[in-house]
Amino acid sequence: MANICTKIKLYAKSKGVNSIDFLTDVVVEQPAGEDSKIKTWNLSIDEPTADQLNSFESAGNTDETLQAVLNKRANEYLSWQQQMEMIYKDQKNGTTTFKDHCDKVRSDNPKG
Repeated sequence: MANICTKIKLYAKSKGVNSIDFLTDVVVEQPAGEDSKIKTWNLSIDEPTADQLNSFESAGNTDETLQAVLNKRANEYLSWQQQMEMIYKDQKNGTTTFKDHCDKVRSDNPKG
């Protein structure tokens, strides 16, 4: 099930709002034993209904799955300093260490 914040972001984006601050623009709460809901809405677009948010369930799941893959990739890539060193050595020695590293991270974590 997609997170309410993901669905709010997708709803807002469909209305032309590309940035949301979840501390001031939209505040979400989860009362004990209840589903998360919008507590405060300070955007220039209409607050979505539950049905409107639920219409973004599938897109939200897709977005969250992709973001998980991208986060895993980011953790597996070496530091930029190490990557630059690989590129330098590849150019100097005619090797493909950097390309091989990137290909492995991508093949281990396909986008879908």
